Amino acid sequence: MAQSPDTSKPRIRARLALAILEALQSQDTPSEVLEDENPSQTMPRRLGLSGVVDRQVQLYRSDAMKRARITDGQFHDLVQLVVRRPDAPEIFWRAGRRMADAGPQTALSRLLPAPLRHARLRRRVRRRLRRVFGRNIGAFGEGPFTLEGRNLLFVQLARQGEACCLVSGMCQSIVEEVLGAEYHVVHDRCEARGDASCRWTITADAGVREASRAGDWMPEFEAG
Repeated sequence: MAQSPDTSKPRIRARLALAILEALQSQDTPSEVLEDENPSQTMPRRLGLSGVVDRQVQLYRSDAMKRARITDGQFHDLVQLVVRRPDAPEIFWRAGRRMADAGPQTALSRLLPAPLRHARLRRRVRRRLRRVFGRNIGAFGEGPFTLEGRNLLFVQLARQGEACCLVSGMCQSIVEEVLGAEYHVVHDRCEARGDASCRWTITADAGVREASRAGDWMPEFEAG
């Protein structure tokens, strides 16, 4: 499904910008800080700890509370800030998880027959993506969960496909809520990697889950 970006109309939730910058800050904050140490001074190369990012976080936090939206152009600038980093996929993945607003798997989800659970999953993912990005993000094909799209906003803004991890992270949280933690979202096709379209599917393969745990956030980009 083709996407024609409108860089002037505010369509994307400002809360997504906040989630990306908060994930950036979290990534750059050291796990251990000496009692008298100021990370923003002792680690000036960590972008997430800079005063510029902190001011943007405060701005987007205020916008998010007002349910404001940002333009594709503003989102582009934010993505470009992150894609220069080698850990960009992880940052986008974490931001996507934050935006899912998913909780633990409910008793209802466990009791529903598989076809109804899959329908519920597809409906939640579709609505959540549209609510966050202000447009449809791809469409579902045949099968329990096959989300596909062409010329998506993420590929246009991040030519190596890093920003596709926003969708992967968001879908993963919703999948865990509806189907359970044994299922994993796989981005097995990506336009940025030469495929005809982007595609996200789900698997309960133990090997994929172990690969995810090894990095404590997501597996490496999967080959088709």
